[in-house]
Amino acid sequence: MLDFAIFAVTFLLALVGAVLYLYPASRQASGIPGITPTEEKDGNLPDIVNSGSLHEFLVTMHERYGPVVSFWFGRHLVVSLGTVDVLKQHINPNKTCKLNFLSNQLTLSVLFQLSEELLDKWLSYPESQHVPVCQHMLGFAMKFVTQMVMGSTFEDDQEVICFQKNHGTVWSEIGKGFLDGSLDKTTTRKKQFEHALTQLESILKKVIKERKGRTSGQHIFIDSLVQGNLNDQQILEDSMIFSLASCIITAKLCTWAICFLTTSEEIQKKLYEEIDQVFGKNPVTLEKIEQLRYCRQVLCETVRTAKLTPISARLQDIEGKIDQFIIPRETLVLYALGVVLQDPSTWPSPHKFDPDRFADESAMKIFSLLGFSGTQECPELRLAYMVTTVLLSVLVRRLHLHSVEGQVIETKYELVTSSREETWITISKRY
Repeated sequence: MLDFAIFAVTFLLALVGAVLYLYPASRQASGIPGITPTEEKDGNLPDIVNSGSLHEFLVTMHERYGPVVSFWFGRHLVVSLGTVDVLKQHINPNKTCKLNFLSNQLTLSVLFQLSEELLDKWLSYPESQHVPVCQHMLGFAMKFVTQMVMGSTFEDDQEVICFQKNHGTVWSEIGKGFLDGSLDKTTTRKKQFEHALTQLESILKKVIKERKGRTSGQHIFIDSLVQGNLNDQQILEDSMIFSLASCIITAKLCTWAICFLTTSEEIQKKLYEEIDQVFGKNPVTLEKIEQLRYCRQVLCETVRTAKLTPISARLQDIEGKIDQFIIPRETLVLYALGVVLQDPSTWPSPHKFDPDRFADESAMKIFSLLGFSGTQECPELRLAYMVTTVLLSVLVRRLHLHSVEGQVIETKYELVTSSREETWITISKRY
């Protein structure tokens, strides 16, 4: 069974869990504005649960107490940073992404094939039919990521469906189940979670074993890990984390990008004109993808407006200082990215979907600082940008995307932001 601590590499709330279990409790006073524990054992966890999500809790905290706030996970002090100015004091601007494999690893023929298959499916629908975007984007992302990570094993739809079922069970418990403690309190859910995790682990172990000693054929993500002199457990953990995160981040970025495009004919037209100018009637190619500057602005604005990943975290390994506040050693420091991405002092008209704001180089620099572009961009998000760019290039050059009248999209804030219910669109043909 994969130990819970492996998720600490990528996922905020798993890091929280690791802190709760691995580090000694401390009631050291920090002098940072914030709230005292609601309960001795759980700290402010009940307040977080009552707020609906950690992001919504942090929005309230920063509105009330300012850019630097404190509260308690269990018996452990947590500090949250909620403006660009204070984040600049804590983030290491020289940090770079450790996994730099995507340009070599992308199975582009598979990506183009899956994008064209989805286009053909949508072209077959009558213009009045409602299209379930969340469902289709999750299936699309699952098909691509599983083949990229594990190869031809996942060309079979049944294999993908099985993986998707287990993935959904595991993902739904990461964050929520560990945060509110409900997973440990519910025997049935815990057994389902452990069974699903075991199934995913078994699949990956089988693929890892098959790929060892292989010298020819299609190169996949696991091959890079095998060639990196990692032991089997490290390969298993890295491939598990990348698979889990990439599927959901890619699916949600595709979903939100399509949804936001349906809200503005002008933006959609501008994107189409760029795609037409770059590709004309020729096939979409990787070489020309880099020329889609406005498309990248659309995706950056999608990440910002949707607050795609609303929180990040670091463990304070040595005593530090933010403004006039001292942050004690072994304090969990949260980056309230969802708060920062809606800060009107940084983003004029923050609730408006406006890709043109990223034509300004200063906006891109801020995005890079926050880890959404540049050298600090995580490999899962980098992959999601590439996949969504290819998909939009294929879809928008042939289709108009329309919103469904009267539809209200309610947002669910977890490790990756999603809609609470299925999101529907309609389509019409450009030609």
